[in-house]
Amino acid sequence: MTSSRIAQLTFAASLAMIPWSAAQADNHKDNTSVTTPADAVPSAPPIAEKREHSYTHHGITISDPYDWLYDKSYPTVDDEDVLDYVKAENAWFEAQMGPQKAMTEALFTEMRARIKEDESTVPQRRGEFLYWAEFEEGSQYRKHYRKPVGAPESAEPQLMLDENELAEGLEYFRLGAASVSKNGRYLAYSTDTNGSERYTARIKDLETGELLPDEIPNLRSSLTWVANDTALVYGPSSENWRTLEAKLHVIGTPVEDDVVLYKEDDESFGVGAGLSAQEDWLIISTGDNETSEVRFVSAADPTGEQVLVKPRQKGVEYGVDIRDGELFVWTNDEHINFRLAKAPVESPGDWQTVIAGSNEFYLTDFELFKDFFVTEGRLNGLDQIQLRQYDAPLDITPITFPEASYSAGLSNNPEYNQTRLRLGYESMVTPDSVYDYDVASASLELLKQQEIPSGYDASLYTTERLEIEARDGTMVPVSVVMRKDREAGGPLHLYAYGAYGYAVPPGFSTTRLSLVDRGFAYAIAHIRGGDDLGRRWYLQGKLNERTNTFNDFVDVGRGLIAKGYTAEGKVTASGGSAGGELMGAIVNQDPSQYGAIVAHVPFVDVLNTMLNAELPLTPGEWQEWGNPIEDKQAFAYILSYSPYDQVRAQDYPPMLVTAGLNDPRVTYWEPAKWVAKLRDVKTDDNVLLMKTNMGAGHGGKSGRWNSLYETAEEYSFILWQMGMTEEQDGE
Repeated sequence: MTSSRIAQLTFAASLAMIPWSAAQADNHKDNTSVTTPADAVPSAPPIAEKREHSYTHHGITISDPYDWLYDKSYPTVDDEDVLDYVKAENAWFEAQMGPQKAMTEALFTEMRARIKEDESTVPQRRGEFLYWAEFEEGSQYRKHYRKPVGAPESAEPQLMLDENELAEGLEYFRLGAASVSKNGRYLAYSTDTNGSERYTARIKDLETGELLPDEIPNLRSSLTWVANDTALVYGPSSENWRTLEAKLHVIGTPVEDDVVLYKEDDESFGVGAGLSAQEDWLIISTGDNETSEVRFVSAADPTGEQVLVKPRQKGVEYGVDIRDGELFVWTNDEHINFRLAKAPVESPGDWQTVIAGSNEFYLTDFELFKDFFVTEGRLNGLDQIQLRQYDAPLDITPITFPEASYSAGLSNNPEYNQTRLRLGYESMVTPDSVYDYDVASASLELLKQQEIPSGYDASLYTTERLEIEARDGTMVPVSVVMRKDREAGGPLHLYAYGAYGYAVPPGFSTTRLSLVDRGFAYAIAHIRGGDDLGRRWYLQGKLNERTNTFNDFVDVGRGLIAKGYTAEGKVTASGGSAGGELMGAIVNQDPSQYGAIVAHVPFVDVLNTMLNAELPLTPGEWQEWGNPIEDKQAFAYILSYSPYDQVRAQDYPPMLVTAGLNDPRVTYWEPAKWVAKLRDVKTDDNVLLMKTNMGAGHGGKSGRWNSLYETAEEYSFILWQMGMTEEQDGE
């Protein structure tokens, strides 16, 4: 499928806060806080002012006294009251976490010791070169290299791009898209320097080492070379951070002259582009979370006449690749778990089944090669990689793995005439492993396994795959890892996501060992909303069945307590983004179960966000959550579970909440409003902290060590709240 191969090389890619004292401001005043001397440490958390605000939809009036925390000039955030409150919360976070600094530093040191600092990827061939990336010891970011195929091992590689050099002097840096032209001469890449995910693209001449004058701003897409390497196809970001166009930039021409190849009128859709398997067709796709539409045009003549594969039909998703005059189509038009069909280029909408949809096998992807093709999917929730022949597509050669629970999939395979397939494999006890699969001999060769310098003995750990019954009788899978010598009934950390059909893989984590080696079991709940058990599993956790997701998580925790894995109050939990929404819902529903909660960039103000069509993602999200603007039932249902709206006067567990001031996905005011309301309403004295990254976005701080330190802070908070910091107390 075009998402798997786009005929380009894609690289894997603190401010001092002014302390503030807590003050409950007069509701009639415009200011919210009282300042204290710059060197003062706050002695109490900040209390946000309540300002009268309400709104009415479908005859229902909602009071929202913390609406003022939403700076209406967003994405510019310059309201002094808002910034004062966010900084005051940061000061409170620093004051409370200060005494835990020794534990945080110890965790960071041990986490860093598990990472090979001079790590590199396994070289992979594309065209006449081998490409790879390396971290140098101590560096935050990668360097990207290549050298000619067949060059002696001692030959000096060419440094194509140094992320460390690009990031120098910046608080935030992230490499986005990166693609090498087919002739190997040019590297197009994009960067984000503030976390807003509005990238700027540049082009480097790899023969001279010079940057071309071309600069494409405000990018939100891949970069695809077309027209014999003379032009790039990209997707610009609209004012509201939506990708509604595919544009063509001819190298050496003003960006103002770029040609619109396709423009989408439906603001809930998003546009993307890539190349077909043989790199002869440009494929332009548009769609939302449930509907697709695809066109294709000659990659040599991208401004030529486009061919529409099949007009959009609500609820029908499809993706396309092309080989030797035939379209291969992955679609859910006849079966919820998708089928694979094909059609001639001349009549692209005439889909004939190649692999029928199945209740057992969930087809998630496919990739076309010269002499065979590969299908990927899940069987009983476990990843499958299957080789198939074009003349006998129902004859399967599966690639098998020894463990009962694992995560596996195709990796980077850029050549159409591929004879060895690059795969990735890991499990909850097996570190990340890179294999080559020899197609002719049907044999696997281990090329590299993640090295853990401080040592790792897999025999000390055990992993289990359980099923826990939810309240409606549904059996929910759970993946668990723990030490074999762990005491029963000890602490357990529970993680999930549960949205958008994303299945959390039962993979390996070096940072997770810092909890597991201290007696935690670590469990992943494969709850509805993900597609772990097929497409229906996803559909049962969205729209009017969204609360299944929250109930599954609560019931999994209760089930693990009943089975003796842990005990009431010893369950800690974390989730981010939509998983942060999950955290907000479960603490409203069953707060006594949890000893500590970490909610990263939590999507907790669901109703307000879905009512605001001007926000970046809202129109495209209505298919996931419902449209409360037009649908009274959707309004009432979202209101019934939206974590911010459902905060009530009860005890809540200790909580750490994070946010990013520049986050375009979950805007900073969602966690800010939630924390402000919790501080006002909750009846306990448990710790509640919020940390806002002032120069970052949805993914937190950039750089591998900065990001790792934030994980150490998270685990330090959990251990503190679980009373497990004794090892540091005497130091």
